[in-house]
Amino acid sequence: MATDDEMKTLVSEEVRSLANYLEDEDYTNSLADAKRETGWSTFTTDFKEFWVKMRMKRHLFFYLASETARKFKAKQFSLHQKFEHYMALIKKMDEDFKEAMEEHPEEFTSSDVYALFGSKIDAGFAYDVLGEDITYDTEQEVIITPSDD
Repeated sequence: MATDDEMKTLVSEEVRSLANYLEDEDYTNSLADAKRETGWSTFTTDFKEFWVKMRMKRHLFFYLASETARKFKAKQFSLHQKFEHYMALIKKMDEDFKEAMEEHPEEFTSSDVYALFGSKIDAGFAYDVLGEDITYDTEQEVIITPSDD
């Protein structure tokens, strides 16, 4: 999958029209923010790569919105519209990310999917192939941890 430099290059290509307003460290900072937000240090699946890229863009838009808010002037009404557009875009991106987290919780955890649902404790009853009760034999153990099986 993509390395950090490849992700920064990919995002810079996708927001090319904003290149005059963004610096190299903005891409580095947005990647660091996206990694902290998602908890992923590497992007091992297309799903993770996509969402890190989207969160990078979201953070870049926030940087631009912050800069726009700082430069607000009373006679420049179009600047306010630009700020509103950035904020609406950021809100939509946050909603999409929240929806992705709800629909794919397995992508946002470091544990296996079967471990998300607590422990499994067997009843402990066991029978041999003839149907005889072997529950109390010494080699019988109760399984108390979940597994893939």
